[in-house]
Amino acid sequence: MRERLQKIMASAGVASRRQCEELILEGAVQVNGRVVDQLPAFADPEVDVITVHGRRLQEPRRVYYLLNKPKGVISTSNDPQGRPRAIDLVPGEARVFCVGRLDAETTGLIILTNDAELTDLLTHPKYKVLKTYVAKVAGRVESEAVEKLKRGVWLAEGRTGRSAVKVLRRGHHDSLVEITISQSLNRQVRRMLAKVGLPVQSLKRTRIGPLSLEGLGVGKYRPLSKAEVAALKRAATA
Repeated sequence: MRERLQKIMASAGVASRRQCEELILEGAVQVNGRVVDQLPAFADPEVDVITVHGRRLQEPRRVYYLLNKPKGVISTSNDPQGRPRAIDLVPGEARVFCVGRLDAETTGLIILTNDAELTDLLTHPKYKVLKTYVAKVAGRVESEAVEKLKRGVWLAEGRTGRSAVKVLRRGHHDSLVEITISQSLNRQVRRMLAKVGLPVQSLKRTRIGPLSLEGLGVGKYRPLSKAEVAALKRAATA
């Protein structure tokens, strides 16, 4: 399958996608013996011979990890502030990246991999892979707020899609709410709950598609099995 050349290079661990673009424009990259120095450029990593500075690009072994991200850990690869990164909590045998993002204050399930195809499947809006969160919110959750969340609320990007909502604990001072969404807007769950007057005190993602955090401690990770990777792909293409 033909992909953007800089994406292939980044997935192989050459450099960041932006740096790979610069290497292409500098004339450092060849595909099947011909210099490629213009963008956009495409290649098929399973068929084409790609070299960078004369060295053949090797397709990396695909790795997949499920991490229970602690609070204060970021899910981006680069951070000028030097905060702890999720990618530093899994083995460094291959260059991996987070599938989607959790903000620093949100804990819970995040997938790390070097499989760009799976990442696209899980993050592209059209596939609508379900993600479940548990939020501790300030105040008592009334039925009216639950119905609004289920139907969708208006955010800057437009109206959110329908959500599954379950009140796990209803208290006078704070409550516990489980919410399942299929979109991936920036800080979506926090913004949805704030929109109905329920500011979030803590937020944890507990499930992505068929995968859950069951049995995995905070800050711990485990590799995904072949069956789990296959199940994720099925969830994305169903």
